[in-house]
Amino acid sequence: MTASSPDRAMRFMLFIAGMGGLLYGIDVGIIAGALPYLESTASVAWKLSTQQLSYIVAAVLLGSVLSSLFAGVLADAIGRRAAMVLSGALFAISIPVIALADGYTPLLLGRLLQGISGGLIGVVVPLYLAESLPAAQRGRGTALFQLMLTIGLVGAAIIGLTQARQVETATQAAAALEQAARAAAVFAAQDHAWRTIFWICLAPGLVFTLGSMALKESPRWLALRHEGKSPEAKSIKIAHDSLASRRYVLPFLLACLVLALNQATGINSILAYVVTILNQAGLPGATANSGDVLLKVLNAAMTVVAVALVDRKGRKFLLMLGTGSVVVALLAAGLLFVQAESGQRDVRAAIQAQVQDGRLSLRLDQQQLARLGASGGAAQQLTVAYAYGPFTNVQSRRSDDPIQAPMTLNRDDTVEQDSVIGATLRKWHLNPFADPAAGKAAPLRIERAWIGGVPSETHGWQVALAICVFVAGYAVGPGVCVWLALSELMPTRIRSNGMSIALLINQFVSTTIAAVFLPTVGYYGYSTMFFFFAGSTVLYFLTAAFLLPETKGKTLEEIEQHFVGASSQGQPG
Repeated sequence: MTASSPDRAMRFMLFIAGMGGLLYGIDVGIIAGALPYLESTASVAWKLSTQQLSYIVAAVLLGSVLSSLFAGVLADAIGRRAAMVLSGALFAISIPVIALADGYTPLLLGRLLQGISGGLIGVVVPLYLAESLPAAQRGRGTALFQLMLTIGLVGAAIIGLTQARQVETATQAAAALEQAARAAAVFAAQDHAWRTIFWICLAPGLVFTLGSMALKESPRWLALRHEGKSPEAKSIKIAHDSLASRRYVLPFLLACLVLALNQATGINSILAYVVTILNQAGLPGATANSGDVLLKVLNAAMTVVAVALVDRKGRKFLLMLGTGSVVVALLAAGLLFVQAESGQRDVRAAIQAQVQDGRLSLRLDQQQLARLGASGGAAQQLTVAYAYGPFTNVQSRRSDDPIQAPMTLNRDDTVEQDSVIGATLRKWHLNPFADPAAGKAAPLRIERAWIGGVPSETHGWQVALAICVFVAGYAVGPGVCVWLALSELMPTRIRSNGMSIALLINQFVSTTIAAVFLPTVGYYGYSTMFFFFAGSTVLYFLTAAFLLPETKGKTLEEIEQHFVGASSQGQPG
């Protein structure tokens, strides 16, 4: 073995770990470019509701929650390397399941598989890096995971932009056709676009899976597995304490708090819905996809800055700087949406008057706009929140939509939308969804309905700028430091299970936010969500300022001793 072999092995390990970050970024970001086309085509072909589309977005996060339940146990049982191989294989399998989907159920299943893969990657790769890298390189090494995650987001955004331009080209080519033929051509282009977006993501999944097979196992896992019998493990001292031990309570709870607040900034939902958000803010078509690419490139660039600073300035400083910037950006975006939403008019009575026999079907054409008092040259958007008894939903339509799919409100699509998941859970005496029987005889009730002009493109770029500041602040602070906090704060003996539980909390918060995002902005406006994210980030800033210790340059054992001292101070002498 040559003298440079350890360096080559280190570079290869960082490359494969970086590919794990790439897949995690693709998990989060790929839906942003696909969602507008999936929403447009699925509402026509599969009659998907807004809530079902939210479930498709949130399914990746829900899958992460499910895998987080057993990620730590799995990593302890089969090793960090084998768990990485498994996570890559699940991602590779998910791609054809999604891209070949012919309805809601296979699409949801494929997204769940992606999420399970992402949840494993999010626990195992930072765990593997923390246990395999020396203290002087641990900050940059783990930050590389986040850097590659941001590159995954950039790649997903570029793929989405490429497909958006192809859809625009197809739409322009179909402009001369009569209405039915034009709608069919645009539908075909959009359906091909979202499927292609997913197909392109298969290659990095295969690279990560095959590359993980060639890695060496974590020395600290070998120490746990062989109880110090292997040569690599003899130098590692392991404390045999349980997760509930007093000395571990503080670092464990702090890691859980940081991980929960990290998602309460809204980062995953904003990245997943960013094209939709920018469309709503006033950026049309491929322009919104261009804004998405800009955001993702900025995210990657600022992550490079964070990688350079994290072992020099420290985790605590970067977290405070980053979260402070995020608060300012979220407040600015919220205020911009308040300005846009203030011009909307209540048309609930006019929409309710069009309900016949418990259903409603309307097309937002010029005749309908005139009926709602919104005729004119400017594009308009109609948002309707409605209910059949306890079953609620939200739908939106824009007058400049080239497909011009009608807004259809009917009992079957609304009441039965939870038939697969809800019926299964009710058999287990779990009832997170209302019973369809409660909505069978209920009338269609229009709860809220608004119509207003689509904001100007200038307004859209102002929102994009605010989100740029948000992304830059997140990348510099929480983006890099959260993975370090997750892997550094907890001692070796509890690290795998502790990280698993902390990431479970992280993904639960993320999944909940993603699942309620579209219905919430439909009912209460985008400003409401941005102000909620801002309030949560204020708590994050305070946690970084007053509770988080500085860990730069310290070995994992030295960090453990910090919390041992903190625990002993509270004990009687």
